[in-house]
Amino acid sequence: MTSREVSLKRAEELNKYNEPFENAKKNIIRGTSYAFRVRYAVQKEKIMAMLGGTDDEWDSWTWQIKHRTEDLDLLSEVLHLTSGEREAIKKVGEKYRWAITPYYLALIDPENPRDPVRLMSVPSVEELDESGVSDPMDEEHTNPAGVITQRYPDRLIINVTNACAMFCRHCQRRRKISGYDSDSSAKEIMDSIQYIRENKHIRDVLITGGDPLTLRNGFLEDLIAEIRSINHVEIIRIGTRTLVTMPQRITPAFVDILQKYAPIYINTQFNHPQEITRESVAACNRLSNAGIPLGNQMVLLKGVNDDKHIVRLLNHELLKARVRPYYIFHAKQVIGTAHFGTSIDDGIEIMEHLRGYTSGMAIPTYIVNAPGGGGKTPMQPQYIMDKNEDFVTLRTWEGKIVKYPNNPVCHHD
Repeated sequence: MTSREVSLKRAEELNKYNEPFENAKKNIIRGTSYAFRVRYAVQKEKIMAMLGGTDDEWDSWTWQIKHRTEDLDLLSEVLHLTSGEREAIKKVGEKYRWAITPYYLALIDPENPRDPVRLMSVPSVEELDESGVSDPMDEEHTNPAGVITQRYPDRLIINVTNACAMFCRHCQRRRKISGYDSDSSAKEIMDSIQYIRENKHIRDVLITGGDPLTLRNGFLEDLIAEIRSINHVEIIRIGTRTLVTMPQRITPAFVDILQKYAPIYINTQFNHPQEITRESVAACNRLSNAGIPLGNQMVLLKGVNDDKHIVRLLNHELLKARVRPYYIFHAKQVIGTAHFGTSIDDGIEIMEHLRGYTSGMAIPTYIVNAPGGGGKTPMQPQYIMDKNEDFVTLRTWEGKIVKYPNNPVCHHD
């Protein structure tokens, strides 16, 4: 065979690897698809009519957060709930707060009780399962000052609020979610800032909550300016899910603030391709066009995205929106979230399917948070099968076993 014939045969072989994904992709709902846009438009009009809103108000983040749905009767008019589901939501609501923005509510298929957005936002009876722990990362014992969480030598977290646009049913900090929104006090914030000023090894600060983008621009700018005034802080990051649940929050005025204090990075959490809509892509574009890098921290959730094809498609859609897949988090064992739990083997299988099957930019790091505040621990398939002084035995993404020189010696004349 000629070299071209060999190459064509190999190309044909590689093409066959794509067939399962291409077939599966046809059945995965995407937020940018025509069928989704039609359904979303119907739901949007219905919800606006119920709330007495206009198109301009719908596009306002303050209107969205003011009209978060916390009312079971209103929810029942938007979604088709059985009497059992209504009773379960009522009972869970007595223990755990829930709220959904009109925008995010409109993403749900009202006919599908297993809709991925519904699973992440609408309470279910499974949340009454008491297995798990309230503080899996031991944040209460890694709080050296103010509202700081510190688990690493050169970086830390400032928790500025318990408020969110939508309270995720898989939330790792549900112990912090009371019946009302509560922001950190001025004293707690200033104690946190002072701690950072006094610790010159802190070079990276993450602002999170809750969701910091539920707070007004003035508060956020004051906080960011204070952090940026600390010479040894190199990087400021913001953790937010508003790009997903309330993309209207990413206004030109907010983007202008972030540009003034670069470098600022934003990490968000898209968990399913259904969440990547025209609106959320537009929000991502506003940030990217302003030079603000975006990363995604997906949480592996049973029934939502514990599927290799869903994760692959999600990461492709993220890259199209200029969001870099950054982490896949193994779901933490938080009380009330056991029904979302997967095995680590499930996560490893997804990672196996990504490596080689798609580009490196579409491959995040799979992370398990070690108990007791032990920090992020990478999980990955095993590609080193054996090694000695001379050779490392490797397994390729196709499962082929090859030998590679270990510490090759260069011979010079």
